[in-house]
Amino acid sequence: MKSKKHTEEKIMKAVLGFLTLVIVIILFSIIGGIFINGLPALNWEILTQVPKGGYYFGKEGGILNAIVGSAYLAMGASLIAVLISIPTALFIHTYLFSHPGWQKQIRLCLDVLWGVPPIVYGAFGFNLMLLMGWPTSLLAAMITVALLISPVMIRSMDESLQHVSSGLYESALSLGFFKGEIGYRFLFKQILPGVATAFLLALGKGIGDTASVLFTAGYTDYIPESLTEPAATLPLAVFFQLSSPIPEVKARAFAAAVVLTTIVLIISIAARVISNRLSKNRIL
Repeated sequence: MKSKKHTEEKIMKAVLGFLTLVIVIILFSIIGGIFINGLPALNWEILTQVPKGGYYFGKEGGILNAIVGSAYLAMGASLIAVLISIPTALFIHTYLFSHPGWQKQIRLCLDVLWGVPPIVYGAFGFNLMLLMGWPTSLLAAMITVALLISPVMIRSMDESLQHVSSGLYESALSLGFFKGEIGYRFLFKQILPGVATAFLLALGKGIGDTASVLFTAGYTDYIPESLTEPAATLPLAVFFQLSSPIPEVKARAFAAAVVLTTIVLIISIAARVISNRLSKNRIL
């Protein structure tokens, strides 16, 4: 019997190791392909200039408009999502603390929203624009992306709150604190690592999303100066330039992909580091 179990364990270990190796190879193949094709075309001019006349025919200019537009969009959408997510997550764990049935229903709804494809959010944002009479703009894209990343952010904070001892809530309640006070004075401090991680991961998702901004952000060769102006983003810059038949423009698409990939990698690493540091504030 023991030998049979040892054999099964070795087989499972080999299968899991093989699948892990396949995933790692695929990951490095994607990243390697992007950097191999994009680094030769990446230079200071591309990073510091907006597109000029003839840029889409291989002439002078860069992707600064897309870099700045992506930063504006991701930061604005993440801030809106945080303002939505923190009160929602705390509401679930304070005012609905004694109603586990309602908590499960809300989590189910969030999971469903989490699984909705980004293109559906883009279509919803586009219909909202038509209803409100808005043009394609940075603000419309921020709202659309905020709706996209809010379920992810809320569930991330919700998971962090589920690891907080229920005794903390009950003790604070017995001392006469209001439920709102308990949420913001006690529980919020415990989920700071989760809030920081959720914010940075949502920032990475927002800066890399294409489908939800395709109909809402528009595209421009200029840096937006107000929320009502259209904005270029790095994913759309990659999409539009990669469809060009001109080799120089295709190479610039890979250069934009290198910038986008680097930003997302930095955000992911920062999320892990900040989360580990803020974990020291939690009550064990």
